[in-house]
Amino acid sequence: MSLKQQAAKGADVDERLSALITNSNAIRAIASAVEGTLGPKGLDTMLVDRFGEVVITNDGVTILTTMEANHPAAKMLINIARAQQAEIGDGTTSATVMAGALVGEGVEQVSKGVPVTRVIEGIRTGIKKALELMRERAVSIKGLEDPVLKQVALIAGRDHEDIADLVVAAAGMTGEEKLKDPSFKLSEAIFSEEGADNEVFMGVILNKERISKHMPAEVSEARVLIIDDALEPEELEDEALATEAGFARYQELQEEFRNNLNKIVEMGVKVVLVDRGIDSFAEEVLTDAEIMAVQRVSNKELRKAAEHTGARPIKRTGLRKEAADLAKYLGRAERVFENEKLEHIRILGGGGKPMATILVGAATEEVVGERARIAKDAAASVQASVKGGIVPGGGSIELALAREVEKVRENVRGMAVYGIDCVVEALQRPFFQIVANSGFNPLEKIGDVVAAQLKEGRESLAIDCDTGDVADMFALGVADPALVKIHALKAAGEIAEAILRIDTIIKKREDSGGQFGRDTIDNDELR
Repeated sequence: MSLKQQAAKGADVDERLSALITNSNAIRAIASAVEGTLGPKGLDTMLVDRFGEVVITNDGVTILTTMEANHPAAKMLINIARAQQAEIGDGTTSATVMAGALVGEGVEQVSKGVPVTRVIEGIRTGIKKALELMRERAVSIKGLEDPVLKQVALIAGRDHEDIADLVVAAAGMTGEEKLKDPSFKLSEAIFSEEGADNEVFMGVILNKERISKHMPAEVSEARVLIIDDALEPEELEDEALATEAGFARYQELQEEFRNNLNKIVEMGVKVVLVDRGIDSFAEEVLTDAEIMAVQRVSNKELRKAAEHTGARPIKRTGLRKEAADLAKYLGRAERVFENEKLEHIRILGGGGKPMATILVGAATEEVVGERARIAKDAAASVQASVKGGIVPGGGSIELALAREVEKVRENVRGMAVYGIDCVVEALQRPFFQIVANSGFNPLEKIGDVVAAQLKEGRESLAIDCDTGDVADMFALGVADPALVKIHALKAAGEIAEAILRIDTIIKKREDSGGQFGRDTIDNDELR
């Protein structure tokens, strides 16, 4: 074959793989942005917007969701990271790093002539096997007093012992049954305030103040009314008010509203929480009756207050009920007070379900934001450990699974074996990056660890990032939630398959009828 023919053949290959290579480069760029944060020696990233606002963080999902990314493949990876965060609350960096390795290795195999479909087939097989093995190796915790929970919180909390203590204490207050509830997230119990002291307490915080400083700043043994609506008279259309019947109806509604307010006062309600606004007349009546009222409370905070106090949210039309029926909607709290320094309301000792709140403080806005992110990761990891057990960290379990997945090649026919190789590479990648970020040679250390795992029969062996020596991760207290690992691996497999399946990139346009059509573009535009 002549040099001219060889060059033409190479150009054909590049043309055929242009979309895949473009997408792979985008994925790799995103993975590179976060891989430097992985492990105990990972460094921080500074994100700066065009106004000079700065965010300094070590949190993978914050970096991914804050950074500017225009490439569609990059946005796909960021969306997967968001899904990982929403589902499990941690592990986004690991998912991103493994996705980058899967896609990168997959493109390399395709460029060597392996059909994409065979690579995807092998990746599916390898990921499925790795997930099965990870679930089998998960070790259940021994109750909320298990010391391993503190270690999990420390690892996820980047060695902030004060935050780890807060999270573990909050988990103990919440209880194992609540932590295993799929609808409950311990990370949502975290509040951060500039200038606040670290605290954990039974109760909830409303990020609001009472509507009038003339209302009591603190009440005890309070009956609590929660209105999932506005505390205002029902309104009529202007057209209706212009008629005699409409005006009569208006006066009737005003009178009904006054009666409802008097009913609230007579029932001994001491705290009123409202989803929307509070009418000025209602504010006056409640103030005179020494009732604490809070308006425009967020829906999430309103739900938490209802759950903790045992109150049943009611619409304003529900205030028409007889006092005996309305009393069934009231909740109870031992103490409700406004912290004027931190500008929020606390509800303590509710008559409903126990609910812990973690308050994280720091000196500056930038630092308190990062500490809140750290605390949320720690809380998510502790809850995931309670739900699904733990596995050794430091990349040790992934290295052990990589060896087991590699054995699957023996039972896979054809070129799908090259997809298995992609999964092996991805499983090794977290260990490589943790060791590299610690200042050691990952190629050297992986040989040491694999040999030690095989010799001693312990899959929990990895590298002590302080000394560079082979060490047992469980003995060092380096443990990760199994669910975080499982979801990260699953997410990496999903995004890798989605990216590898893209054969062509075509710009779309919107025609005059609002339907999307295709436009013709050249290869330079694609790139």
